[in-house]
Amino acid sequence: MENHQLSLVVNGQPAEGQVEPRLLLSDFLRHELGLTGTHVGCEHGVCGACTVQFDGQPVRSCLMLAVQANGHEVLTVEGLADSREQLHPLQQAFWEAHGLQCGFCTPGFLMTLVPFLAENPDPSEREIREAISGNLCRCTGYQNIVTAVRLAADRLRAI
Repeated sequence: MENHQLSLVVNGQPAEGQVEPRLLLSDFLRHELGLTGTHVGCEHGVCGACTVQFDGQPVRSCLMLAVQANGHEVLTVEGLADSREQLHPLQQAFWEAHGLQCGFCTPGFLMTLVPFLAENPDPSEREIREAISGNLCRCTGYQNIVTAVRLAADRLRAI
């Protein structure tokens, strides 16, 4: 199988590689670029743990081939915060409101919710629950996640 040249922007930085045509985007991010914040859970696009932003929209990286990202921009959870010292407001809210426990699903929730909050800066609880309905968490029971999203929305509107 012939490898393909891949050139894209990941977390604001150029990234390149030679990849097999069947390599998943999640595997490219994790194994080729070392960005292990993108978690792989079900490998069927059901759990949402592998969610990244592709040209600003949340996508399941376990359902996308790396070659499909050629020429595009990908944002992973590692690129969400401005620096290591300053968390993104949504990350900070998840921490403060106990919106995570084991943390496995958290990157997928964050990468789903950042564009959601950009489009809907003052969401209702129903809208938040609908937005997270494609992400599974086995630990939290979701209430603290909803609380964290409300907290982040309030803070983001104040900026």
